[in-house]
Amino acid sequence: MEQQARSARREPPPREAAAAALPLTLLLAAALLLHGLLYLHLSEPHGSPGRAGAEPGLCPPGHFRLGAMRNCSPWLSCEAMSKEVRKLKRVGEGAVKKVFLSEWKENKVVLSQLTSPELQEDFLHGLKMLKVLQSKHVVRLLGYCEPQFTILTEYHPLGSLRGLNATVSMPKYQALNTWHRRLMLAIDYVSIIRFLHTSPVGTLVMCDSNDLAKVLSQYLLTSDFHVLVNDLDALPLVNRSAGVLVKCGHRELRGEFVAPEQRWPHGEEVPFDDDLMPAYDEKTDIWKIPDVSNFLLGHVEGSDIVRLHLFDIHAACKKEDPAERPSAQEVLDTYRKVLTLLIQEAAMPSTREML
Repeated sequence: MEQQARSARREPPPREAAAAALPLTLLLAAALLLHGLLYLHLSEPHGSPGRAGAEPGLCPPGHFRLGAMRNCSPWLSCEAMSKEVRKLKRVGEGAVKKVFLSEWKENKVVLSQLTSPELQEDFLHGLKMLKVLQSKHVVRLLGYCEPQFTILTEYHPLGSLRGLNATVSMPKYQALNTWHRRLMLAIDYVSIIRFLHTSPVGTLVMCDSNDLAKVLSQYLLTSDFHVLVNDLDALPLVNRSAGVLVKCGHRELRGEFVAPEQRWPHGEEVPFDDDLMPAYDEKTDIWKIPDVSNFLLGHVEGSDIVRLHLFDIHAACKKEDPAERPSAQEVLDTYRKVLTLLIQEAAMPSTREML
């Protein structure tokens, strides 16, 4: 009897047990909120928009740091690349470049080489963009050799965004397959679009984007689950004040994925003529944001709630008139607000249950 009484005294009343558990619940909620807010803080631009050199932790222009390197090294020259870089295997080929997994000083790297002499201009434009746009948004350039049409960049084993769903199905990454991590990927993607639209060289349009698979192939998924733009071969410049607009190629574009202004406006009865095709601006990129984000959000628990909160901004992105679509900065601001709001809402119910 006395033993039962002592045992009963040792068990705290239900309200005391709830109170004891409350700090842990609050701690977990606070950690989730802090994680999201820290991400948003780190995602904020440091310095003027598009100024890659203003971002902390980056090497000076013309230099790189890779793997366990403590100091920045100059971009590798033709001579250094020929002596120090060893091809391992061919891992892909696009219209402009053949891609080889390679090795440099025990680091895996990517060596890209021109596929055809007719595409030299595209290749060199992509190299120029890689050099001037080096930032946290762009794959790291390690070296290049213009005479041999060769580019060396950092290797990311998870590959392009096309493989996102396959990646998160792997046991190692299943814990990252959540609505908030996927929303962070979408924020990364829109951050890149914002960066291109406010780049150091002006307003750039992502032209290699005629369908979803093509868009996803232009971006890399890093091992710490961020997004980098990788392919900058088709990145024309818009200059409204000078009356300079763009056309993404010289062939007719079809389908709902491309923006209305990118489609032939004169009907089926008039054969396509590039000379009669009107040019357009960067708002074509805005039209495509909802489709790319829809893929990135996937179909995990909570993703439909995210889509609901993004409904209005996505509807604005799909305005027929390009001038009525929001800027990339406005879309990015909305995405960040939704992430903060949903993290707060996710933390609140468990807290209220304990009170």
